[in-house]
Amino acid sequence: MEQADAVIVIFGAAVGPGGRPSAMLRRRVEAAAAFSVSFAAPIFLPTGGVGRHGPSEASVMRGLLAQCGVAAERILLEESGTDTLSSARAVARLLRANGLTAPVFAVSSAFHLPRCVMLLRLFGVRARAAGPPFVSAGSHWTTRTWWWLREVAALPYDLILALIERHTHAGR
Repeated sequence: MEQADAVIVIFGAAVGPGGRPSAMLRRRVEAAAAFSVSFAAPIFLPTGGVGRHGPSEASVMRGLLAQCGVAAERILLEESGTDTLSSARAVARLLRANGLTAPVFAVSSAFHLPRCVMLLRLFGVRARAAGPPFVSAGSHWTTRTWWWLREVAALPYDLILALIERHTHAGR
């Protein structure tokens, strides 16, 4: 893997029929690309396996990053994650396996970023949040409320699972 001055982890979102990126997925990639201009040699690490529709979320993001002018050798895919917890775990493994020690920045939607950063840190990655994507005024308040409420339940659930996993593996 090439030398990097930053690792930008992009957490996945839905892929539609025919491999069409959801608006949320597209916004996350655009936010990552915009954030990357602060660095000379960032590595992008899109996450997410195959959901209801293929191909994998990570590979769809690779295509979007290429459209933004990101060179293929600057992209490292994590395609095994099926949810935020498994993606964070896989990212930690990938970073270690590839000897990537540059600062790590998580990119996701504003409602999702706290959980992403928390999980990466619990798996030993000193991650920070990058600025979340802009959400247009066209996004209905009920939709935004739904996603925030979902995170209220998901964050403690994933925290407990990650802590149990850390405790279980600490004795080995």
